[in-house]
Amino acid sequence: MLASALLAALLAGCGGLSPMYAGGGSGTVARALSGVEVPSIQGQSGWLVRNALVDRLGAGGKDGARYRLDVRLDERLQGLGILSDDTVTRERRTLRARFQLVDLASGDVVLDATAGADAGLDVVSSEYAVIAAEQTALENLSREVADQIVTRVAVKLRKPQ
Repeated sequence: MLASALLAALLAGCGGLSPMYAGGGSGTVARALSGVEVPSIQGQSGWLVRNALVDRLGAGGKDGARYRLDVRLDERLQGLGILSDDTVTRERRTLRARFQLVDLASGDVVLDATAGADAGLDVVSSEYAVIAAEQTALENLSREVADQIVTRVAVKLRKPQ
């Protein structure tokens, strides 16, 4: 009984908290995110990140866009585990993004931030398996970076300008 009273008192103190995506697709944040235009991003990783961003933002088209999200990517594949015969046994793939949210009406940069992710992969004797692992890592990193970007943009757009 005492525990439930204490829990009720603690929850009453959280009156200022509200879900970010309150209202679902018609909520404030969802409507703001759908007004973000994502121009093309160079390279295969750019194509993957842009597609993930468009999926997560719900960006319909450029007609109703209020913001533009400019993204520049830095992608690296680095050999880590090296044997005495110079054979690489482990690789690290990194994907970093610098992104700017630009208000189309004023041209002001509303948000300037970075996002990044990395993955390690084993280099095995099958070249096909290594290429497949590198590609899968790139796809996963692209989704992870897009998630980070959308979260930062959503937090920014949730706050009153």
